[in-house]
Amino acid sequence: MDKIKVGVLGATGLVGQVFVSLLAEHPWFELEYLGASKASAGKKYKEVAKGYCPLPLPSSITDEIVREVKPEEIPNEIEILFSALPSQVAENIEVDLAKRGFVVISNASPLRLDEDIPLINPEVNLDHLDLIHIQKKNRKWKGVIVKNPNCTTAILTLTLKPLMDNFGIKRVIVTTMQGLSGAGYPGVPSLQIVDNLIPFIPKEEYKVENETLKILGNFTNNRILVAKMRITATCTRVPVLDGHTEAVFVELYRETTPEEVMKVFNEFKSKPQEMKLPTAPERPIVVKMEEDRPQPRLDRLEGRGMSVVVGRIRLDEALTPGIKYVALGHNLLRGAAGIAVLIAEAMVKMGYINLR
Repeated sequence: MDKIKVGVLGATGLVGQVFVSLLAEHPWFELEYLGASKASAGKKYKEVAKGYCPLPLPSSITDEIVREVKPEEIPNEIEILFSALPSQVAENIEVDLAKRGFVVISNASPLRLDEDIPLINPEVNLDHLDLIHIQKKNRKWKGVIVKNPNCTTAILTLTLKPLMDNFGIKRVIVTTMQGLSGAGYPGVPSLQIVDNLIPFIPKEEYKVENETLKILGNFTNNRILVAKMRITATCTRVPVLDGHTEAVFVELYRETTPEEVMKVFNEFKSKPQEMKLPTAPERPIVVKMEEDRPQPRLDRLEGRGMSVVVGRIRLDEALTPGIKYVALGHNLLRGAAGIAVLIAEAMVKMGYINLR
């Protein structure tokens, strides 16, 4: 098929750079537009890309000129815009672009919990993409907005999906230990985080608790019925560069064993794997048997950063019946840019992109 022309909004930040790296040589997409703030406009990409990128940036893109994000000036031939815009400016720009007919797949938090905005984790709830039809009817936009989850939520819900399908879930308790790149660039000041752990991330716990219920909910009668479970989260920042680690405690409806849970995790595959999407990991959940795994430095790039790694699967005697485990995912790949690209691939394969 002919390549689909795409662009990146907020291309110079950490998530934006991962978008650029994933899209620059993508088999289905042709990267045509790099958008950023007025301060970066008119300069070569290599001059304004901030911080570092965990993936290599192809030389073919580093000399491209960055343009200021102005919805009225984005070329009409671009079909998909991937947004890594800061939350404080994202909503107005993304809505303007949707009104103009663009498909916007966004990593920014505004609108995620709106009833007619799909909030997608591709292995978990691709059927929620049918909200696009409701959105277009309600809002009269020529284009659409689709959101990917908060990075922590993306990692958590991927592991909860097979548990929900096989055992049912009553309650989830999760404590996260989140990498520094999740705070963006320049991130957390060194005098705050070196030799330290910060036990609070603004708005993070609200996002994890509420986005999880929407993602795991049922699409019925043209709306999402949120999952009927209880979830509570404590989110912390730790001195790790990339990778969010989560200690997860799950109360189930059916008794199980660690061995059965391992089998369920190892065998879990979903529509992205069935459709053989380019960014889909072969194994969405990878179980490590070593007693001291997963570890961010060793495991965050499993499945090219798109797998979630799980270990220390044990029964939990405080929850009846209960299971507990440690999960790890790459926050910039599985939790941000990579999951958005995977959403776009699924939308193309399932025929949602040609709705303009």
